[in-house]
Amino acid sequence: MSGPLHIRGSVSVPEAELMWRFSRSSGPGGQHVNTSDTQVELRFDLGASESLPPVWKERALERLAGRLAGGVLTVRASEHRSQWRNREAAEARMAALLAQATAPPPKARRATRIPRGINERRLRVKKQRSETKRNRRGNWD
Repeated sequence: MSGPLHIRGSVSVPEAELMWRFSRSSGPGGQHVNTSDTQVELRFDLGASESLPPVWKERALERLAGRLAGGVLTVRASEHRSQWRNREAAEARMAALLAQATAPPPKARRATRIPRGINERRLRVKKQRSETKRNRRGNWD
């Protein structure tokens, strides 16, 4: 749980770069919910981070631009009744977000031609089908 946040491969974010905040969570919990801070907010300053390789950081800043507030990525978790499980959920969400945002772009698709035989067969089958339908027409006299 505590320790670096593993992203992908050998890259991880040190605990010092993660900021935790706890607050009261809404939802089930009875009387206990009014006294315990179970909602977890995990923040990571992506813009100021030194732990990510420059290429990864640039990619993440570009892909997560809509989610960042001043270069800071924020993840909230409040679905569990215990702070510990919410911490685990927030950590897992943050790691998944960063792994997805720093992934290399997919290989460009190479355009290929449709083989002539396949196209001819498609047209032949189409013609047969149209013949079948034409033969069904007008034979009711």
